[in-house]
Amino acid sequence: MKIDARTLPRVTRDPGAWRVILLHGEDTGLIRERAQDAVKQIAGSVDDPFRVAVLDKETHDRLEEEATAFSLMGGRRAVRVRDAGDGLLKAVTQVLEQNTDTLVVLEAPGLPSRSKLRALLEKHPDCASVGCYPEEGRTLEATITQMLASHSVRIDQDALHWLTGRLGADRGAARSEVEKLALYAGDSGTLSLDDVHVCIGDAGSVSVEDAAFAATEGRRTEADLAIERALAEGISPIAIARTFLSHLHRLRRVRAAMADGASRSDAIKGLRPPVFFKRTNSFNRAVELWPLPALTKAVQETQALELSCKQTGAPDALLCKRFVAGLAARAVLASRR
Repeated sequence: MKIDARTLPRVTRDPGAWRVILLHGEDTGLIRERAQDAVKQIAGSVDDPFRVAVLDKETHDRLEEEATAFSLMGGRRAVRVRDAGDGLLKAVTQVLEQNTDTLVVLEAPGLPSRSKLRALLEKHPDCASVGCYPEEGRTLEATITQMLASHSVRIDQDALHWLTGRLGADRGAARSEVEKLALYAGDSGTLSLDDVHVCIGDAGSVSVEDAAFAATEGRRTEADLAIERALAEGISPIAIARTFLSHLHRLRRVRAAMADGASRSDAIKGLRPPVFFKRTNSFNRAVELWPLPALTKAVQETQALELSCKQTGAPDALLCKRFVAGLAARAVLASRR
């Protein structure tokens, strides 16, 4: 059965209602998290040697054997299969034809929509096919708030907006940063914007922010170094494109407000989250350099960059570097006029 956002709670609340759960999509951290949660609900832990079997690519041939084995200690078993793909179609079909209550959890990042395995499980009433894609916007804000609430920690709205724009697209990395913030806040604490800056100021995403500010100011060398550092720190090209898009959108909002008669100072003060005080001069300089039509065009080009980075086999890191260089070059030309 194909699972959408409305029916997802059926899977997360009661994974035992299914025989096979297929987790596919772009967010490997979310796939891993949901797989662990499902296995833990069935077996009580993720590493019980009597009730949990974990198969990697080299041991896929043991799937049918593990899925039909009985638990020596009683209770329902779970088989967690990593790097699943269409090569498992025959084994999964044979498992479904047998009388076994073992839950099979398939982790399949990047599985294409035309996959035969995915087609089989989306049609089978006792199987769940769950897409795991990077969260953004209000959905990501809700997830962050929920993660912090589990530690009895609250977060100010400005801090939440800033954090949402800085976290990468991977659920695992996002959870790691949120848990660090919860530890910083302590039980029943509240996180301010300054708290978030202090706690995750050394995160790789800040390198992307450095690149965005430097590029829109025309500081080509600094922008190039920052984007190289971000890529080396594991920030995905898609996350880089989204950070640049957020920065350009904020510049465009200021320019649009100014076009409607607002002063630059009032337009910048109206941004939420506010511009971090250490970046105020840089932001003001970029506002001076970029007219509204140029920002509109840059936003469109950044959206196109994200789409290009999502194409299979695309040289996404190279595309990001070329985009940053081009943006900085246009800022330099604007500064000479």
